[in-house]
Amino acid sequence: MRKLTYFVAVSIDGFIGDRSGDAESFMPFVDEEFLEFLKAEYPETIPTEGRRMLGLQDLEKKHFDTVVQGRGSYRLALDADITSPYGHLREYVASTTLDKSPDPNVEIISGDLVRKIRELKREDGEFGIWLCGGAKVAGELRDEVDELVVKTYPVLLGTGMPMFGGDPDAASVISEFALDASRVFGNGVVVRTYRRKR
Repeated sequence: MRKLTYFVAVSIDGFIGDRSGDAESFMPFVDEEFLEFLKAEYPETIPTEGRRMLGLQDLEKKHFDTVVQGRGSYRLALDADITSPYGHLREYVASTTLDKSPDPNVEIISGDLVRKIRELKREDGEFGIWLCGGAKVAGELRDEVDELVVKTYPVLLGTGMPMFGGDPDAASVISEFALDASRVFGNGVVVRTYRRKR
């Protein structure tokens, strides 16, 4: 069974971006040390255009061959005229508003997202599935997340999009994870890896 990993950048106070989803305040922390970490450990999470600009097209996959994101996250790429932000991966976008995909590499999931993720997890393969955002999709897939890789940036946003969005009136359900690894960078970024306790 393949893993679903929520590999996500957050502020110290747990927001993945401001109210609009903009996470530009995290970008100054992607310095040389942190980029080397991404290249060595999570090369497939570097967007295709970034890989091209940095001459990293030949980096091999380490963890993922599939990426899932929500319409809001995907909109950031579309606003930059990029229809396949992770063209080196199989791309899925969860959306009830997009009628059809603007790119042949991007499949729209307009129906039962949980069912589709369960189908993808049952596929054979050595690589997992990367949930890259956003908050609403993460909230919907909360019980399907097997692993968390939380990149905490040393900033406070005060308000914005939480890691897991959802119905604020829903009953609270505690999900327990075990810490597998932690790494601190010179710029104050902390990357922690957790696995779900079963």
